[in-house]
Amino acid sequence: MTTQEEIIKVGITHGDINGIGYEVIIKAFAYSHLSEICNPIVFGSSKIASYHKKSINISDVNFNFNLIRNIEQARHKHVNILNITENEVKIEMGKSTELGGSLALMALEKAVEELKKGHIDVLVTAPINKHNIQSKSFNFPGHTEYLASKFDCKDYLMLMVSDQLRVGTITGHIALNEVPLTITKELIINKISILNSSLIKDFAIRKPRIALLGLNPHSGDNGLIGNEEQNIIIPAINHAFEKMGILAYGPYPADGFFASSEFRKFDAVLSMYHDQGLIPFKTISHDSGVNFTAGLPIIRTSPAHGTAYDIAGMDVATGNSFKEAVFLAMEVFNNRKEYNELNANTLKFSKLDEDN
Repeated sequence: MTTQEEIIKVGITHGDINGIGYEVIIKAFAYSHLSEICNPIVFGSSKIASYHKKSINISDVNFNFNLIRNIEQARHKHVNILNITENEVKIEMGKSTELGGSLALMALEKAVEELKKGHIDVLVTAPINKHNIQSKSFNFPGHTEYLASKFDCKDYLMLMVSDQLRVGTITGHIALNEVPLTITKELIINKISILNSSLIKDFAIRKPRIALLGLNPHSGDNGLIGNEEQNIIIPAINHAFEKMGILAYGPYPADGFFASSEFRKFDAVLSMYHDQGLIPFKTISHDSGVNFTAGLPIIRTSPAHGTAYDIAGMDVATGNSFKEAVFLAMEVFNNRKEYNELNANTLKFSKLDEDN
């Protein structure tokens, strides 16, 4: 029988209050049995949550937030909410406001604090606005870089995950004209290593197969359309394969690779830049994609969409991606736990063999 201590505590940040964050949180839990298999704790505001709930037609289900004053009061089989503010808040659906950014940051800071204390096991973040959240405390392109800074992690990777496809990006949120200048053999090797390690520890894949995409059309066409493939990408792949024993292949032309379903032969794909990987990913995964930050010492996922101001308050957003984000966070938690226990036992038996 599962005890209260074994239930995974899922910390959830409410994101931008004027976007679809609360809507997808409510729908994810209202139309699933998620709260029965985890202990969700929303870092937000019961008043803001009530406001959003009124704009959603969920009359066919019985859904309510359980207001708590501290993590210890969180109840299993309930969607708990911990107030980050008691103030009256002006909600302006579909608008980017300074207040929306500050409350998003307050929720994130509180969740990170509880994560560091071990009071929650995993973190699922609702979408933020990367502009209005900027402040002295948050000077980052997004969640990924902020969390890497908070947990002193230099080696990390944005990994988009669905049941059909996993896509990581060599370069992240940078301008397209900076991509060729940023890509180096060392960077590619580093990202291959992070991805390979994550696939083993977080996804329980014993010997992952990783595909890399080319930077240029037709992967450079043997130097006719750019030389990054020959000078940088291929040497990096060869190094990973021959020196590190990682099953890395490529580079593949991005258009044909996805169009021919070649991606199904691999456990993950590394694209050279953001849109090269995320456009096919979001096309293939539809509304079930999840953003996972590989390489962090903690587990963080988020839905693969933004604040969606254009549809905020219209009751048309789906909670599928957020639901999948919660599922993935729990799956990674269990996989890491099993991996660590297996390694601990292996070291224990190795020590016994040495003593004998």
